[in-house]
Amino acid sequence: MPYDGRWVGAAVPRKEDRRMLLGRGRFVADLSRPGLLHAAFVRSPHAHARISAIDVAQARQAPGVAQVLTAASLGDPYLLALLERDEFVPTRMPILAGDTVRFVGEPVAMVIADDAYRAEDAAELVEVGWDPRPAVATIEDATAAQAPRLHEQAAANCLVDLLMFDDERLPGIFADAHVTVSAYVTSARVAALPLEGRACLAEWDDRDDQLVMHVSTQVPHQVRSGVAQALGIAERTVRVIAPDVGGGFGLKCVVGREEVAVAAAVLRLRRPVSWIEDRQENLTASFHGHEQRYQVKAAFSQDGEILGLDAEIDCDTGAYSAFPFTCAVEPLMASTELPGVYKVPAYRARGRAIATNKAPSAPYRGVSRPQIVLVMERLMEKAAEALSLDPLEVRRRNLISSGEFPYTGVSGITYDEGSYRESLDLAEKQVTERQWPAERDRLRDQGRWAGIGYSCFSERTAYGTPTMSQRRMRMTPGYDTAMVRMDPSGEVIVTTGTCGHGQGHETTFAQIVADRLGVHPDQIRLRQGDTDLASYGWGTWGSRSVVIGGGAARRAADIVASQLRKIAASQLEANPADVELADGTARVRGDERAAIPISELARLAHFQAHRLTEDLRYGLEARATFDPPGTFSNACHAAMVVIDPGTCAIRLHRYLVVEDCGVVINPMVVDGQVRGGVTQGAAAALLERVCFDPDGQPVSTTLMDYLAPTAAELCPVEIVHLQTPSSFSETGAKGMGEGGTIGAPAAVLGAINDALSGTDVRFDHIPVLPQDISAALKDTTGKLPDSTGQEVA
Repeated sequence: MPYDGRWVGAAVPRKEDRRMLLGRGRFVADLSRPGLLHAAFVRSPHAHARISAIDVAQARQAPGVAQVLTAASLGDPYLLALLERDEFVPTRMPILAGDTVRFVGEPVAMVIADDAYRAEDAAELVEVGWDPRPAVATIEDATAAQAPRLHEQAAANCLVDLLMFDDERLPGIFADAHVTVSAYVTSARVAALPLEGRACLAEWDDRDDQLVMHVSTQVPHQVRSGVAQALGIAERTVRVIAPDVGGGFGLKCVVGREEVAVAAAVLRLRRPVSWIEDRQENLTASFHGHEQRYQVKAAFSQDGEILGLDAEIDCDTGAYSAFPFTCAVEPLMASTELPGVYKVPAYRARGRAIATNKAPSAPYRGVSRPQIVLVMERLMEKAAEALSLDPLEVRRRNLISSGEFPYTGVSGITYDEGSYRESLDLAEKQVTERQWPAERDRLRDQGRWAGIGYSCFSERTAYGTPTMSQRRMRMTPGYDTAMVRMDPSGEVIVTTGTCGHGQGHETTFAQIVADRLGVHPDQIRLRQGDTDLASYGWGTWGSRSVVIGGGAARRAADIVASQLRKIAASQLEANPADVELADGTARVRGDERAAIPISELARLAHFQAHRLTEDLRYGLEARATFDPPGTFSNACHAAMVVIDPGTCAIRLHRYLVVEDCGVVINPMVVDGQVRGGVTQGAAAALLERVCFDPDGQPVSTTLMDYLAPTAAELCPVEIVHLQTPSSFSETGAKGMGEGGTIGAPAAVLGAINDALSGTDVRFDHIPVLPQDISAALKDTTGKLPDSTGQEVA
């Protein structure tokens, strides 16, 4: 039954799940066309090399080959992501590399054949003359004095260098502080690893004189813009459709060069062409994320209050800027939001994007926030240790409290209402009541190492253009537009510029609109992911869809609801203000007999408009836009790990989330997002890393080398909800799609360090692997413990 008589708040089963579970989803790879051709890419085996020649003659003669394209035959198209900042160095990303390759897997030619396997076979026949150059595979190598430049215009391989919030008081604050703590925190490069890799099927529509692209993407309109700009054609001539999308995690919120190449091939051949990314391409030649290092120091008073914070932040962004967000998205996010939920009175940050001979990075789920939360939580723990205080008490003394909202921090960000201290208090209470500390002590008595860790954080969500414009992107995203239309039978179509890829939009949008129109969610259908159907929209990323897209849908639904009330009032001889819409009926408040089915109102508006006055005719359709400043979800995570003293294997034993995303539209959907995010964040702390050798060769190219989490590595995740509605949101909801990923690494790392509290070993990096613990313990003691906890030679 609906919660409180409304659909918002009810655990309505997801509409999408039945067709997915029955195998009736429709993904790009499920699509076929008569005469369909298949693309395969010739990719660089070198991390850095000049191309002296490309010979495609033999490949063109291979069976089934329709065409082989290179940069020269395409006319050297490129993608160019821009920031309007003097500190930003723009770099063109060629669709196919023509003279230089800058990472292993960079495409240099495309073979198109009548069969995917024939295309791959023919790709091996392309002869490329390589002139290998020295490669830089780490931030340290890339910034060394004599490092080779990836791009001539980028000195020291720095693509953006931002000094932000510098405060001249900091030297004095650090000099006078009771305690100063520092940390060198690093995080590994990770792969988004969606179940469905990137994919594109493009075709030419003679009737509409239009290139139609079916793309597995989070951002259809941005793909349209990117393709049009790269190929020099009008956006009207490009239509992008996202069918069902099997996950994105940020990988698909940028435009891939392969998608543009497929589009270019269709324009030349006027035949449909398909490209489906395989897993090796996904792991080596796609977009990665999250490889960062932080050199930070913080000043604290004797009571544990933070007085000042100084940070040097370097982000390894690979060989190019991704379109349209650019390589600056990570250093900008980190520099702007590092203080997080804590009241930092004086702050300085320098954020840099460093180019290396690796695949480019994209805004991977969380975008720097897993790292900045990890940094701040480690500083709080280090300060507590230095001051001999309880780490949770140090956090409490620095958290923004309820009476201070709306709170404007040192970086100029205004936080809407939250429950930062309340979530920590409740998390500690839950942990105590569930007897985690007693269980930890019992496990320690049994000779195992067990520990508990916490993380407190906020998740800035639903960035509108007021916020995004501060980044100075040439293409500034933010707003979204929705259309709500009721048909003659009372069924409702909602179109939106958002683009779901597993979040349950078909369900949550229906719940929002159903409440406004007084109908059942089953009567509402969501249409998204089609640039010809929806007004220009910015897709789904940054935990924005329900707040911005849902807010626009609610506004449009309210206009249609007003139209319905006026029509009902005209038929019931009542004041529109006295008409309420509920349970599929329009009724006069206080008079149960004065009622008319909403479906009858819809029939009347469409089929008998002449019975209505001029101002009531031709209605039941509305368009609305929403563009908020942004909201802040918040949460506190608690994790318990157990480490085997003999093997140093780390097992996640308990996990708790106290989460506040404002008004919960659908608790089942929210819980699913939180659990998925925790899985991803915990895996970043314990398993996942894309590795390269010193020459830039990837060495984690299969799922045997790149360790993805399974159910066997996870434990149950308990979730407790707080609800602090946001005044910046139409529905009171806040975004929450990334929170699980943001909070988990710090909580898990804190638990690992607590488990090792009987030793001198602490870690400030992720992931922490068993061999890291073994090596650190051996370096500290010269000995390793056996399974009983005793040291052995």
